[in-house]
Amino acid sequence: MPAYAKGDKVVCFFQSAQKFNTRYATFGFSATAKLDEGAMWPVAFALKELTAAAEAKIGALVKKAAS
Repeated sequence: MPAYAKGDKVVCFFQSAQKFNTRYATFGFSATAKLDEGAMWPVAFALKELTAAAEAKIGALVKKAAS
């Protein structure tokens, strides 16, 4: 499965729905991602399809996570 790293630390990853026999794919972030906002924040997202809007949101989250 693809994953993206900053240095030697994985920042985010993709899990295929087909490979894991689930109804949706998952795009998630590791603890090294800089997405902290208050006491609670999302670390994984379910993807049924990759739309332009979803792609833009993922891009913004990856950019923030790797900052």
